[in-house]
Amino acid sequence: MAFKATVLTLYPEMFPGPLGQSLAGRGLERGLWALETGQIRDFATDRHRSVDDTPAGGGAGMVLRADILAKAIDGSVPEDDPRPKLLMSPRGRPFTQSMAHDLAEGPGAVIVCGRFEGVDQRVIDARNLTEVSIGDYILSGGEIAAITMLDAIVRLIPGVMGNMESAETESFETGLLEHPHYTRPAEFEGRTIPEVLTSGNHRKIAEWRQQQAEKLTRERRPDLWERHLLQQKD
Repeated sequence: MAFKATVLTLYPEMFPGPLGQSLAGRGLERGLWALETGQIRDFATDRHRSVDDTPAGGGAGMVLRADILAKAIDGSVPEDDPRPKLLMSPRGRPFTQSMAHDLAEGPGAVIVCGRFEGVDQRVIDARNLTEVSIGDYILSGGEIAAITMLDAIVRLIPGVMGNMESAETESFETGLLEHPHYTRPAEFEGRTIPEVLTSGNHRKIAEWRQQQAEKLTRERRPDLWERHLLQQKD
């Protein structure tokens, strides 16, 4: 069974967007994964197709209603659907490369794109939505976050990337940031390719790349470096 993403959103026209291009787009055309969208507003009950209301207790902004979103989920996802239901949310569990692998190996995901000030907590609880965040910042809505997450997942599906070996040394795959890359020309504005990379000595090249990965991680991501050291001790 191919990976299938069902995205519930107020802006279905934003999809597939970038997911229809390059590796993800070719994988979509070849049936290596599937994407469908559902318009949350289709499940509104009034003539204005309202989906939000003012927050209980007062405050700024509007809140996506529990009853409308529940109908959208129930009307788009079979009760026995095994796919996890995810809500893109800045307060969610951080999305990681490990999560991308886990999801890529599964049947897909139902992704709810939040909007407004937030989503009524009752539908999060009642429909067992897992909140997921792609970073410590705020977007206008969950659509761009969903596209970002899906791109990270889809490229890991067998056949999408082509040569999966190229992914094995990418940042976060080994717990470290990726080493620097170089290609022709041999000299660029007075800067040359490190001599070790043109030496033909594969052992020294591997050692240099490992050293560079460690150096970059230590300087740029001390949190990852500390985790790496702990894993080395274990």
